[in-house]
Amino acid sequence: MVRFLGRDLANNKKIKYALTAIYGIGLSRAKEILEKAGLENVDKEGVRTKDLSDEDISNLRKVLEKDYQLEADLYRLTNLNIKRLMENGSIKGRRHRAGLPVRGQRTRTNGRTRRGGKKTVAGKNK
Repeated sequence: MVRFLGRDLANNKKIKYALTAIYGIGLSRAKEILEKAGLENVDKEGVRTKDLSDEDISNLRKVLEKDYQLEADLYRLTNLNIKRLMENGSIKGRRHRAGLPVRGQRTRTNGRTRRGGKKTVAGKNK
């Protein structure tokens, strides 16, 4: 079992797909990381995570720690950005504070995820 940044990677997946389990890494960034670590042939051959050598794993770990903000650092950065918006009093910050959709979605008929479930009024005549 290979472990990066507190996240276990699946042994039976190809390495480029297994890397996407880490927060902040998508498929295109996974390919970029493999190239930087000198494993571009591994990507083309479709080598699985369990088949990586110790040297390959150490190269990947060095690239991940040196060049990218991932997992906890990225969560922290995102939360700080949201706090900054709320302190500024911007529209986005106010919507975050009120628990409403932030990106322009309508709330009259939809938006149940952010607004909460339907509330029924007792004794209301139909």
